[in-house]
Amino acid sequence: MSRVVRPTREDPLVTAASEGIGGPVGDRARPHPWWTPVRVVLALAALALLLGMVQKTPCVNANWTGGDERYAAMCYSDVPYLYTGRGFAELRFPYGADDDRYPAMEYPVMIGYFAYGAAALTHAVSGWPDLEQRAFRPSDTVYSARGVARESGLYFMVSAVLLGIAGMAAAWFMAGAHRGRPWDAMLFAASPALVLSGLINWDLLAVALSAGAMWAWARGRPVLTGILVGIGTATKLYPLFLLGALFVVCLRRRRLQPFLAATGAAAAAWLLVNAPAMAWGFEQWKIFWSFNADRGADLGSLWLIVQQSGAQVDPGLINTVSWLFFIAVCVAVLTLGMLAPRTPRIPQLAFLVVAGFLLVNKVYSPQYVLWLLPFAVLARPRWRDIAIWQAGEVFYFGAVWLYLGGFTAPGASGEPDRFYWLAIAVRVTCELYLVAVVVRDVLRPWCDPVRADGLVDDPMQPAEHRRVPSGADWPHASADGQAGDGRLPRGHRRARPGSGWRRAPGGGAGRGGLRDRPGDRGG
Repeated sequence: MSRVVRPTREDPLVTAASEGIGGPVGDRARPHPWWTPVRVVLALAALALLLGMVQKTPCVNANWTGGDERYAAMCYSDVPYLYTGRGFAELRFPYGADDDRYPAMEYPVMIGYFAYGAAALTHAVSGWPDLEQRAFRPSDTVYSARGVARESGLYFMVSAVLLGIAGMAAAWFMAGAHRGRPWDAMLFAASPALVLSGLINWDLLAVALSAGAMWAWARGRPVLTGILVGIGTATKLYPLFLLGALFVVCLRRRRLQPFLAATGAAAAAWLLVNAPAMAWGFEQWKIFWSFNADRGADLGSLWLIVQQSGAQVDPGLINTVSWLFFIAVCVAVLTLGMLAPRTPRIPQLAFLVVAGFLLVNKVYSPQYVLWLLPFAVLARPRWRDIAIWQAGEVFYFGAVWLYLGGFTAPGASGEPDRFYWLAIAVRVTCELYLVAVVVRDVLRPWCDPVRADGLVDDPMQPAEHRRVPSGADWPHASADGQAGDGRLPRGHRRARPGSGWRRAPGGGAGRGGLRDRPGDRGG
């Protein structure tokens, strides 16, 4: 059994914070017989998700009637409004109706299935209301029909409970993805983004599936990894990018067979999930693709700033530039992965790819922070760096609702909301900060908290796929993991077993001396 890394001894910020409750855990401390790290993570994740429900209380009390109050209280969610806006109050399946009574579902199919299933459960709890009466009303007046307003609130609560289960599953998967590092998942469970953004939309479904894919890969199950990636891609597009990270790692290790197995399983799972919707309502199914292709500069994006500054940017231009930039990001990540001193870890590469996609995407809804969260906390499990990034996201979360409610609009008519521009810039800057730190960790593995001495193999790799450092992973390395001349990279030396690396005297410019505690590594 691998040794469990203790954050109070390994993370400088946690070490300092622990002084108020007695200091870091001791060498002879015995773990609690029931409160294991995984159970603590799950308990905190449950609390965070419960707080997310409480945060929606003002809108729940107002029965989701709309208006600027939902922006002033920052409690908005798409879920209850789409109950009537997409025909779920009449229990209409999102794919198959050929009339124009309701707009087609503009989300991938798994969200459509989930939303329909939650609607069916809502109708069952409500005693199966009479739907024929609603069908004769104009669609824009269905909300005023008897019982529909109450059902909208109930629909949100049903969806929140189901999404909470998905959030708990994501926390469990992350706690098991890195063997010996279950406490890293605490960064997810205690994230303010989980509290504030978890119930805005259905994104937690994709979060659970992408976290599950990383867990399955760590267990040496590439087919299951691919199945979860395929279903995740049928929920939100971004889990597909995890295959890019797997490709770089497998190419670097000259083991393409697991990647091919995962890719084939992902394609089969995606097709199997999409086939019913494509067969029953192909026109409705393709709305997701056409809607996003035709979409212009939208909420939270850098493109919105460019457009509001007076420049003419049409959807075609945005699509072209965004995809060219994203391709360049993918090439850069591939190059980084092949030239890095050690094979990068999968969450590091996945985080960089998804971040590159979001930086120039035509929209950045406040819940998109959840896309990055699992990859970020496993790529850089340091409370300080995650807190800096999350601070930018929280600032943006507040600003986007003030912008939508018109509370920060300038007094002069027609002037853009520059406070919202500032919020977008702050969010992007904090995201780029974390990107820079992760790239630094890839280029200087001894700065990576997971690879404390720069030589440890990726704990998320299946045990049978791990190997000692070789010349492909560390320049001039020998079989025992030391450099060819018997030394680690300049400025470092091997410490006693279990104590991590220490900087040699004078090895760090402007720092001097030894770094005595393992918790100082890469912090």
